[in-house]
Amino acid sequence: MIASDDSGETVPGQCAPLRIGDRAPRFVARSTQGAIDLDDYRGSWLILFSHPADFTPVCTSEVVALARAAPQFAELGCRLLGLSVDSLYSHLAWIRLIRDTAGVTIDFPIIEDPTMEVARAYGMVGADARDSGTVRMTCFIDPDGVLQASNGYPLTVGRSIPEMLRVLTALQAVRDGAGLAPADWQPGAPLLGLPGETAEAALASEDPAGWFHASLGKQG
Repeated sequence: MIASDDSGETVPGQCAPLRIGDRAPRFVARSTQGAIDLDDYRGSWLILFSHPADFTPVCTSEVVALARAAPQFAELGCRLLGLSVDSLYSHLAWIRLIRDTAGVTIDFPIIEDPTMEVARAYGMVGADARDSGTVRMTCFIDPDGVLQASNGYPLTVGRSIPEMLRVLTALQAVRDGAGLAPADWQPGAPLLGLPGETAEAALASEDPAGWFHASLGKQG
């Protein structure tokens, strides 16, 4: 497994959390669907999500839920990529068991990260971490390979797939820079307009709050 930056140089043990606007570190790794190179995902949205371990209750529920929702992500032009420190053979045994017991086929790749190189490069674990107990991160990466959002959950709490879809849709709706997604925004709801940044804009608005808090009328 090789973790590298955009120039192809190896990134040794980076552990500072990625920030929104950072370029997602490139890596090459083995997966349940063959070799994965992050550069192959350029041009489409990508959700890179990590889980602490195979054959665990919460992680199994998440992978099954994501597999069932995969067509919804695909409709939004987004690909899914899982990550765990477990070995490739553990991943293969796990997805075989899920298929045979739950009747769900995991069609997205799950990469192995036994040395935690990728987890460290993405700031999912600290440089001195000895296990993956804290790894349950979700990274939303845009078609240019830039991190647009991320969140993390503890070992004991699973992610909300509807929230992942909502965040992805919101990111896509505001990507042109013409609008903003307000609190509790849902796909299809109006976006907020950009606030005015001059005294003229503030004083000219008929609505006292309209210069900084007004619906665009544009639906996301």
